Order: sequence, then structure tokens, then C-alpha cells
Amino acid sequence: MAKKITKPDVLKPETRLVTAAREFAEHGAVNPAVYHASTILFPSVEAFQAHSQPYVYGRRGTPISRALERAISETEGGYDTRVCASGLAAITTALLSFLKTGDHLLVTDAVYGPIRHFCNSILKRYGVEVTYYDPAIGSKIAELMRAETRIVYTESPGSQTMDMQDIAAIADAAHARQALVMLDNTWSAGYYFKAFEHGCDVSMQSGTKYMGGHADVMLGSVTCTKEAWPAFREGFGTLGQFAGPDDMYLTLRGLRTLDVRLDRHMKNALILAEWLRSRPEVAEVLHPGLPGARGHELWKRDFTGASGLFSVVLKTPSRDAMAAMLDGLELFGMGDSWGGYESLVVPFDPRRLRSATRWTHEGQCLRFHIGLESTDDLKADLEEGFKRLNAAG
Repeated sequence: MAKKITKPDVLKPETRLVTAAREFAEHGAVNPAVYHASTILFPSVEAFQAHSQPYVYGRRGTPISRALERAISETEGGYDTRVCASGLAAITTALLSFLKTGDHLLVTDAVYGPIRHFCNSILKRYGVEVTYYDPAIGSKIAELMRAETRIVYTESPGSQTMDMQDIAAIADAAHARQALVMLDNTWSAGYYFKAFEHGCDVSMQSGTKYMGGHADVMLGSVTCTKEAWPAFREGFGTLGQFAGPDDMYLTLRGLRTLDVRLDRHMKNALILAEWLRSRPEVAEVLHPGLPGARGHELWKRDFTGASGLFSVVLKTPSRDAMAAMLDGLELFGMGDSWGGYESLVVPFDPRRLRSATRWTHEGQCLRFHIGLESTDDLKADLEEGFKRLNAAG
């Protein structure tokens, strides 16, 4: 069994990624075993009735789930964590754990699309009122809060359009009115942005993205402060949430290399973002880590790094020209999700997912995820794409 680190707080972040929760491994193995378990046996009636042993039922936790949860908690800097079968499941479970009929929920207008749908369907059906707000609102969120406002939901940078939020200012305003602050922290992988240091009560991630890192995992995580933990733990257990043991194992393995992978994603993405900004076909590059881009000053103040995800607004309003560009790309796949080792690009229309703010650009929008390939090769692939775009007019 690996030795438990006695003073993890004094270690550098990259060291903590490698050493976190290693004590769950046994028999000299570096990694913990994968536990496929439903029934867990008790030695006596007394033990069964008291549930006095560490593991009582597969859905209530196994050594592999505890190892992953411990490692995520250390990475995020939170009190404790539970994992769900997807990022969407993690976020919806967290919301349901804290909300009740009659509550009011404030949600950033740049929210991930499926969460908007969940708010407008399930939460509406159960009598939770949702108000969408301008992501740039900052401390003025106080003007939208009511006596029944329970949660302020944030996502920074926001889905697709990469809107940055002043999380600390929002948290101060929310806490002054006894509301919780929840953050979708997937873009930073909980590594480049420390949610709890900036006032968040709940930090959620899609482990499908950078924690897994290889486009082969479905998993989500919810990490809480000590004060928020009891309510979430109750909701998590009551809703029967859990994740598959193989995906837990792969996510824990992915966490060990998160530092080096994210660093390469960041460097590659900034190289491509700068190059794209120089292209005559591009109206704007939406990447908060790029100097001069929208949200850069907030990113520089609050984040220690960037990931590989950003967006681009083309000058052309022609869907056919955009399609000609994308359809012939060889190194950029076209598909949902991101965070794996491969580069991706998808078109999107922000106007379909806005209600509190207006999207004024007329050009086609593309979301890029820059993988671990050579940036020279990626540029060459895009160069050919721009030739097709220009030829299509």
C-alpha cells in the first residue's frame, strides 16, 4: 500500500495530482483496483443493522469511488466530492439537492445548453422559477435577487461564447443574501481555477472532458464546501446517483497526467488562437487567455492557466461556405464533447441559447478544441479549409 501523504497542503499542485488518494491502492500496486460491486456482505446482524463498516453497498461507495472522490476534492480544494454518470447528471443532481418548489434560481445566460433545457422543463414543472442574467453582471447580481433566491448558477468561461464572470463579486453579493453559488468548472478542470477560493459553495465538472482526457469516459463530479455538503450528500443518495467503476478508474488515471496534458492543450490553443486572429476570414477570436480578447483581464486575475477550448466568429454569414471549410478538414473531428487528446471543431448559433442578452455578430460561429497534435499540422489543415471557404464565397 502506498504511503498516505501527511501534509498534502504543502505540496505543489502537480505533485498533489500524482499523490492524491494513493493510499487506496493495495498489495504494492500503484493504482487502486477496479471494484465491480453491488452486494457487500456484513459479518453479523449487529454490523448489518449499524452499517458500521466503511463499505455497505456498491452504490454507496467502493474503494475506487472513494479514491477518485478524494483526489478530485484535493484538486478542487473542496470538502468532499461525489461522482455521477455524466457531467449533466452531476449538475442536475446538485440543483435538485438544493432547490424546492417556490425557490428562485439565477442562471448565467451563457449556460451549457442542456442545463438551460433542464431549467426550462424539469425545474419549471416542479415550481422553481428561473431568471437568466447577463454573464458580465458582477456584483449587480444583487439587483436580481429576491427573498426566495436560493442559488446563483455560474459558468466561467461560458459555453460556446466564452463569457468570463467575476465569480468573487457574484459570490459576495449572493452570500450577503444567504444564497449559494454553484459553478460549472469544467473548462479549468478544477485545476486552473480554484472555485472555493473565489467564494463558490459547489463546484461541478464534466469528468468526461479533461479529467478523463481521452474521449472514452462518461463521468461528472460535484464538490462542496463543508457547509453545503450535507444537503448535497442527501440528495445524491436519495436520487440513486453513482458512476461506473471502469469510468471511475479511467478518470482517476487521467487525473494523474492532468497537469502536463492541460499545459500542452493551453499552449497549442493559444498558438492556434493567435494564428486564427491574424486570418482575414476571422472577425473575432473568443479566448479569455488571449491578450486583448474579451474577458482577458478577469482571466488573468483569477486563473492560473487556460484549456484548449475557445471559439471563433467568422466574417462570412454563409452557412455553405462554413460547411465547405469544415467538411474537408482531416485533423479536426466534428462531434460533441471536448477535452480529449484530439482536436475538434463544431459550428454553433448563440442566438438559439440566449434570453437575457443579445448576440449581435452576423458571422458563422465555430467552437474549437485544440488537442495534442502538432500546431503546424493543425494550421495546415485549417489553411486548406479557409481555401475552401473562400472558394465557396
